[in-house]
Amino acid sequence: MLDVVEILKRLVQFNTIKDKENKEILDYIENALIPMGFKTEKRDKFLIMYNKKETSLGFLGHTDTVDFTNDWKYKKFDLTKIENKIYGLGICDMKSGIAAIISAISQIDFKNLNKGMKLYFTYDEEIDFSGIKDVINYEKNFPSTIIIGEPTNNEIITGSKGLMEYKIIFKGIKTHSSTPEKGKSAIMSAISFINELNIFYEDKLKKDLNLNFEIPYTTMNIGKINGGNAINSVPDSCEFFVDFRTTDKEKEKSIINILQILKEKYKCEIEVLNKIPAFINKRKISNKTCNFITEASFLKNDRIILGAGPITAHEVNEYITIESLYHLVEQYKELIKKYCC
Repeated sequence: MLDVVEILKRLVQFNTIKDKENKEILDYIENALIPMGFKTEKRDKFLIMYNKKETSLGFLGHTDTVDFTNDWKYKKFDLTKIENKIYGLGICDMKSGIAAIISAISQIDFKNLNKGMKLYFTYDEEIDFSGIKDVINYEKNFPSTIIIGEPTNNEIITGSKGLMEYKIIFKGIKTHSSTPEKGKSAIMSAISFINELNIFYEDKLKKDLNLNFEIPYTTMNIGKINGGNAINSVPDSCEFFVDFRTTDKEKEKSIINILQILKEKYKCEIEVLNKIPAFINKRKISNKTCNFITEASFLKNDRIILGAGPITAHEVNEYITIESLYHLVEQYKELIKKYCC
């Protein structure tokens, strides 16, 4: 039996910012699981392992972390225990999940279970989701249920909003600001486009509710805008970035439709940055959903998002509680027994 805190300490010691020590952390995970009867199916920048040919349950976790800021008070690449809290970079998102997976497996006698498990450890989740995309390109037979160890404060989440991200690009005609009629302002075109898009958001998206989600409608955010280069020049270029957190396929279709109408009206270019669908499990083992995107959103089978807490992902002095970590191990053990029986 492997203690989850000791496993977590070792995982945090690897610097996996932008996957720097990707090989080293996968070596550790692989070497920890082999004595438990797990075999390596595929090893690249990601790792896939299994313990029986017939599998009914999978676990998935990403090994990379975000970078730290200068405001960090505690050690980044080691555990700091203060009362019931443990601090460390990536401890919440999501090395605690990986540690709990390994510890839970070490406490299970698979001889008493009919079916096995498959484990997926990915990379590059924090930037571009390259790891899960590579796994999906390789894997043709996922287990029917996958548990993703992202932080949830020990609550089972079985649904997530989708994500649609766009870059909208406008071209104008540059001229001196004293003779604006000779030019065409790309910024004013962008403003008019945004105003019409906001009317669509207020009148359509926000009024069409889906009560499966805490924020029960598709949200829109204009996150960034760039344009022009001088106060006394009519700008010939402008671009802005918008994201939608969608509730279902119908909202996705309506967004695509309004963007196409506005594109034709304003003669602009639209670049799709991300299009990830919303999902809700067919089997309702929980009514909890989330608004953020995880690797679960890329899968097609039943997904359970379950991890430690509190949720301090990407925060300065990231931490979880010791009680939450040990509770997570017990939750994983129960799920293994339930789905592998």
